[in-house]
Amino acid sequence: MTTGERTTTGERATRTYAALLRGINVGGNKKVPMAELRTLLEGLGYGGVATYLQSGNAVFATGHGDEESLAGEISGAIEKHFGFTVDVIVRDHAYLRSIRDNSPFPAAELEPKQLHVTYFSTPVDDTRFADIDQPAHLPEEFRLGDRALYLYAPDGLGRSKLAEQLAKPRFLKGVIATTRNWNTVVKLVELTAGD
Repeated sequence: MTTGERTTTGERATRTYAALLRGINVGGNKKVPMAELRTLLEGLGYGGVATYLQSGNAVFATGHGDEESLAGEISGAIEKHFGFTVDVIVRDHAYLRSIRDNSPFPAAELEPKQLHVTYFSTPVDDTRFADIDQPAHLPEEFRLGDRALYLYAPDGLGRSKLAEQLAKPRFLKGVIATTRNWNTVVKLVELTAGD
């Protein structure tokens, strides 16, 4: 868990995070305009607020809290402002960079639509997905990382039978999961890098 950096005086230094909102602005449900989301995050006292696309990616800087408490704070503020609940995962720059850098698939050789990362709220191990017959889905493949799942889907996510299997509630019980394509994975690293 991220605890934040400390200055020589013992005060917390500002750290940049990405907030990944699950299931907003899809099919007309849970509409969260990005301008309103930015205002809401600024109202929480966060600095350097920016959003990326309409699919629930926000970047902000703060010197208080950790990933879990910040996710709860943002989720609570969204519910209060918009009147519905949204699952939120918060991750810092170092984590996001490690996810990009440790891809088990050759990201540089693939089209962005072929590679996706599902971020999990908690660690997940192989036993969770033991019932999935991976060889039956080839050439599609998935591999687990640090609170993440990498999915190689050569024909894209929309046509992926493996993605359909992985998204079944029985495999995701008790965990928040939200997926981003490789372009977004890379962009979140850039946006949280700071100056």
